[in-house]
Amino acid sequence: MKSFSDSYKNAGVDITAGYKAVELMKGHIKRTATSGIVSGIGGFGGLFKPDIAGMKEPVLVSGTDGVGTKLKIAFIMGKHDTVGIDCVAMCVNDIICCGAKPLFFLDYIALGKNVPEKVAEIVSGVAEGCVRSEAALIGGETAEMPGFYPEDEYDLAGFSVGIVDKEKILDNSKVKAGDVIIALPSSGVHSNGFSLVRKVFDIEKRDIKTPLEALGGKSLGEALLEPTKIYVKPMLALFEKINVKAVSHITGGGFYENIPRSLPSGISAKIEEKAVKILPIFEMIQKEGNIPSRDMFNTYNMGVGMSVVVAQSDADAALEILRANGENAYIVGETVSSEEGVILC
Repeated sequence: MKSFSDSYKNAGVDITAGYKAVELMKGHIKRTATSGIVSGIGGFGGLFKPDIAGMKEPVLVSGTDGVGTKLKIAFIMGKHDTVGIDCVAMCVNDIICCGAKPLFFLDYIALGKNVPEKVAEIVSGVAEGCVRSEAALIGGETAEMPGFYPEDEYDLAGFSVGIVDKEKILDNSKVKAGDVIIALPSSGVHSNGFSLVRKVFDIEKRDIKTPLEALGGKSLGEALLEPTKIYVKPMLALFEKINVKAVSHITGGGFYENIPRSLPSGISAKIEEKAVKILPIFEMIQKEGNIPSRDMFNTYNMGVGMSVVVAQSDADAALEILRANGENAYIVGETVSSEEGVILC
């Protein structure tokens, strides 16, 4: 007998809508299949067999995050197929900072009303993020929670697991003064600082759908929804040939909070502000919000989604590899003997 409950449906939870959503998302999930998948979706747990051939001491690395209030922009724009990319990116970009390769991902969608087509649209973005990071989408959860979330809103979070040989885990103890800091450009605001974005632009009351010349013909909504760039493939290519000393994922807290997390005590990052290729969206945020530069660099990525520390002798080769893998990377600073963390000059 097919599962259904009229009583539960009358309380606001339609379990048959959940079944339909699963059917609609199966095609998206199939795109993420990798050789490690042991079980399909629908079981109580997602099974995955990692390939540990050639590894001496395999270590699992995990990361979890959500999309935050960037979702409010998706609600206003009525566009739900990119926030899933953000969700995956925020997890796998953290994992790659350890030198690990992402293996699989699981998502969690909580919503006020399960509209199968909308859920499938969200998952299509998750699947795209998994494809870009070569991680399998092996499971997830969709929770219909009437009375807790408004009917047209949802929250999205997830987590990923990666693997790295213990001897290849990035060790920042090798960082020394005079090393080069390479910037990997961001695609936009990514998924942090949107509470300030929403305040600056008064998002709920403003027209964010009209194209703007300052944003290259994109609307404010389109520019803000630009999905977080995923750096997995270029970074794995870099790890294969270069002795990378440290990697920072520039998320909430901007330069001042994230770059020092990858540096040893006594070493700081000296960043040349003029070298930072600041994106137009950040110039707009700063101007309209009358925000000091210090606060901007302490909140946003400012156009740098990831920073990489290598020896000066490896800098040219590192830039060549990153550029060959689609990253318009450039040198943004150097490491110095200091306890300041970040020196913006």
